[in-house]
Amino acid sequence: MSALTACFTSNPLVRLTAPLLAVALALVPAGARAQTITTSATWAILMDADTQSVLFEKNADQLMSPASLVKIMTAELVFKELKEDRHTLDETFVMSENAWRRGGAPSGGSSMFAPVNSQVRIEDLLRGLIIQSGNDAAIALAEGMAGSEETFAALMTKRARELGLRDSTFKNAWGRFDPEQKVTARDLARLSLHIIKTYPDYYKYFGEPEFTWNKIRQTNRNPLLTMNIGADGLKTGNIEDSGFGLVGSTVENGQRLILVLNGAKTARERAEEARKLLTWGMRGFDHKNIYAAGEPVGAAKVYGGAQGSVDLVSDLPIRVMVPRGSTDRLSGRIVYTGPLIPPVRQGDEVARLKIYRGQVLALDTPLKAAETVDKGTLRQQALDAGLEWFSGLIRKYVFKS
Repeated sequence: MSALTACFTSNPLVRLTAPLLAVALALVPAGARAQTITTSATWAILMDADTQSVLFEKNADQLMSPASLVKIMTAELVFKELKEDRHTLDETFVMSENAWRRGGAPSGGSSMFAPVNSQVRIEDLLRGLIIQSGNDAAIALAEGMAGSEETFAALMTKRARELGLRDSTFKNAWGRFDPEQKVTARDLARLSLHIIKTYPDYYKYFGEPEFTWNKIRQTNRNPLLTMNIGADGLKTGNIEDSGFGLVGSTVENGQRLILVLNGAKTARERAEEARKLLTWGMRGFDHKNIYAAGEPVGAAKVYGGAQGSVDLVSDLPIRVMVPRGSTDRLSGRIVYTGPLIPPVRQGDEVARLKIYRGQVLALDTPLKAAETVDKGTLRQQALDAGLEWFSGLIRKYVFKS
């Protein structure tokens, strides 16, 4: 089977008649414009939380070292265990000698300064992890949850795949440099949105201004929290390999934005670039409705099915953010691997809709089968087999000639 790419138009139904069909049509007229803002950061993405529309991106799918931004993934795994009642906030984990020596006071890095062999509540370890960026807290949580940090890191990568974070790989829980520990800005933005929506009771820790442990008071390292721009999370990071990074979220007039940037040269540059991008995002965009929830967006071909295609729909309204007063060109593609093989069940996620604003991938959202398509008769299967064989000849001798 071949990967199919179908462009969509304002007409909600585009039915594929042959593999590799591609038609470039725009949703609205007018010429595409470049992004109207830049950043000195090496990697960046700015996303509207409600629509998951991307307002700005720079190297958003390029792998980078996460430093302490990895602790967002560490926190997600702990939040999941708490939500599923496998652990409680009052349960205690030991601050092992390994966690204390590698991440605590002797290490010289960011730490919550818990004494070696002390018993620490999970809630306090979470605050140490999130507010103080404690490496010792991260290691203690990993050991307490999975027995070893190595096992916990493997679970982090597994969990990332479950969440659809296809490009990120984790090797430790606290951000120590490892050549195989890489993430993308887009994955971090999606992870942060997931945490905000799924764990509101635990997300609050990211916005707490300070935390004191072992009589040592430390303030939250996120500079956005003191800027009076509606920030309520998430995390900063810094190692030599990737520079200064930040994942932040702000809410203003009911609109939430999520920002990921990395590769700034200084902490000051990181803070200034973050403020600039978030302020621009809040003031410069409007919503554009594309499709209603459940409205057919396109159709995917079904090979040997009782019917030749199945409509594709989204559970949620499909909307994108467009620059206020602009005439940016919107175009889109339905992407799936096919033809689909029956049975295709109603509600199966079988394709993705990618909407572009100029050159920016403004939205990448799943599409589901609108109905069930069972296997067809032998005659239908034979007919589809003949069409697929003929299409293969066309691809071989026409498209590749």
